[in-house]
Amino acid sequence: MTTATSPRELAHPTRDEIRLEGVLHAFSDPMRLLVLRELAATGEALSCSHFDLPVTKSTTTHHFRVLRESGVIRQMYQGTAKLNGLRRDDLDALFPGLLDSVLAAAARQADRQGEA
Repeated sequence: MTTATSPRELAHPTRDEIRLEGVLHAFSDPMRLLVLRELAATGEALSCSHFDLPVTKSTTTHHFRVLRESGVIRQMYQGTAKLNGLRRDDLDALFPGLLDSVLAAAARQADRQGEA
C-alpha cells in the first residue's frame, strides 16, 4: 500500500496490492454500493458531501475508508473537499467484467425494490 507522506495525502493500495476478497467485501454493503453506483454513473470524482447516505457521518467515513483501502476508489484532497474517484481502470484490468456485472446486478435489484 502506498503510504501517506502528509496528513492530506491518503494511502491507497497499488494495482498489484488490490485483492479480490477486499473488493468483494467493499461491494457487499448497500451503502457502499450506492456510492459505487453514483461514481460509475457520473464518471467523475465526487466530494464526500455529494453523497446523502442515510447513516451517521462516522459510518459514512467508514464506508469511504473501506472503499479506498480495498482499491475500489481513490481519494484525494482538492482544497477542503475530499474527492472520490472510481478506480475503474485498475478494477477492469485485474477483474475483467466484475465491476460492470456488480453495477448491473445492483441496478436490477434497485429496480425491483423501486429505488432510483
